[in-house]
Amino acid sequence: MTQELTDNTGEPVTVGRESADPISAFTVNLPGAPRVGRAEFIDSADADRERIFFHTEVDEHYAGRGLAGILLREALADSIRSGHTVVPVCPLFARHLKKHGDEFISEGGAWRTPTRADVALVSRLAHVDS
Repeated sequence: MTQELTDNTGEPVTVGRESADPISAFTVNLPGAPRVGRAEFIDSADADRERIFFHTEVDEHYAGRGLAGILLREALADSIRSGHTVVPVCPLFARHLKKHGDEFISEGGAWRTPTRADVALVSRLAHVDS
């Protein structure tokens, strides 16, 4: 999955997905620059098909270009395409879904509020992966 888009300055950006076990990420890249942002997530291994987004960051050197929003929108669009229910542990995803959750659902998405068990899972797996 690679999407070519443009940022707020009109410059091209590429959003891709890095799949790994247990932590995967959507990434945003600029031509000629290293990866400048990522939204990390865990896909559930069970039949629930849940995707827990827990950390998003963009290099502060590229602030104001809308890269975090691009990353978020593409991650949510991919979650709709793949049939995953989004669990927003990441504050960026949580704020977005609190404000635009009805729109996300009308586009075919599904999301739920994270539980303590979700946060514990992220803590355990993120600690193991570091």
